[in-house]
Amino acid sequence: MAEHAPAGPDPAHQLDRADRLERAVARDGSACVWCGRELGGLVRPTTDHLVPRVKGGPSWLENEVAACRRCNGERGHTSPVDWLLECRRRGWPADPGWLRRRLEELDAAVTARGGQRRARPYVQAQLRRVRRSAGAA
Repeated sequence: MAEHAPAGPDPAHQLDRADRLERAVARDGSACVWCGRELGGLVRPTTDHLVPRVKGGPSWLENEVAACRRCNGERGHTSPVDWLLECRRRGWPADPGWLRRRLEELDAAVTARGGQRRARPYVQAQLRRVRRSAGAA
C-alpha cells in the first residue's frame, strides 16, 4: 500500500507580495484589469484585492489582480462589481466576464481551503451581482 503525503495548503497562497504580483501580472496580462493602461514604466503595477482586506479578503493570489496604482487607490474599499460599473461608466475596458471568472476562482479557493468567514458571503454576493448585471446587459 502506497503512503500518501498529507495534503497541505496550496503553496500559491503562501507567496510573498512581490511573487503574488508577478503571478497576477502573468495571469491577468500586462495591462491594468480595470482601466486597461499598460503596466510598467510610470504606471506601477499593484495587487488589488477583489475582496478588500477590511472586508476579510485574504492575501491569496486568487483574491489579487494586477491593477495600476491609480485604480487600486481610487477603488479603495469599493466592491469589485461597483468598481467595474464605475470603470465602464468612465469608458474603460473592464470586463464583467473576466470579473465573474476571477470571483468564481476565488470562491472555489475559499471553499477548498475553508475559513474566511467574512470573505465567503462577500464573494458569493459579488458573484450574484456580476451574474445578474451580465444577464441585464
